Amino acid sequence: METPGYATLTRQSGLMREMRAIATNMANMSTTGYRAERVVFAEYLSPLPDDGATLSMGHARARFADPAQGGLTRTGGRFDFAIEGTGFFQLETEAGPRLTRAGAFLRNADGELVAPDGARLLDAGGAPVFVPAEAGTIALAADGTLSADDQPLAQIGLFRPIDAARLTRAEGARFAAQGGVEPAFDARLVQGFVEESNVDPVAQIARMIEVQRAYELGQTFLDREDRRIRDTVEALTR
Repeated sequence: METPGYATLTRQSGLMREMRAIATNMANMSTTGYRAERVVFAEYLSPLPDDGATLSMGHARARFADPAQGGLTRTGGRFDFAIEGTGFFQLETEAGPRLTRAGAFLRNADGELVAPDGARLLDAGGAPVFVPAEAGTIALAADGTLSADDQPLAQIGLFRPIDAARLTRAEGARFAAQGGVEPAFDARLVQGFVEESNVDPVAQIARMIEVQRAYELGQTFLDREDRRIRDTVEALTR
C-alpha cells in the first residue's frame, strides 16, 4: 500500500473510534451522572525517505470526558445527592477507588451509604459514610456535612483528579484517577437531586452525521486508490 492509503487508513481508524464513542454516548443519554466521551484527533508526522519531507496523518487514540455540568433532577430522596461544580464522589469498589457524579445512594444492612451495586461512598478522609438505623431527619449541607437529627455524622468527600489528563473511564459513569485525587473545594452538594447525563443528543447526532460522511469519503478514496493500483499493475504486466 502506498503513502496515501496509509494516511487514509489512520484517518478511517480514528473515525471508527469516534463513532463508537458517539454510540456509547447515545446509549447513556439517560444514565445518571454520565459524562459524554470525546475522541481527540492529533497530527502524526512521519518522515519520508526520499526528499526529507514528512507525511501528515490523523491520529485518534486520546479520549476525554466532557466536564460540562449536567442538569439536576429533583427526586426528593434523602440519600440522593447532586454535585454543582467540578468535583466527584469517591467510591470504594472491588476494582479499587472510583470517581463518579452519580449520586443516588442507599443505606445497606451495615448502615453504610452505598451505590446501587454496593460500592461504598467515602467521606473526606476516605472512610465509609455510616448512617445509624435510628436516624430520623437526614440533612446535607453544601460543604458535604451529613447530619441526622441535627447531629453531624460525616462529611461526604468531594474530589477531583490531580492530573485531569490521566482520568480514564472505568465502567459506566465511573472513572479511575491514575494520578491520584485531591479535595475539590470549588464544588457544592445538593440533597434530593441527582445529576443527569450531560450528553447533548442534538450535538451527538450532528457529529455522527459528520463522522459518517467523512468515513464514506475516505472509503471512496481507498476504493479509487485500489482501482488505480490494480489498473497500473495490469497495464505493466501485459
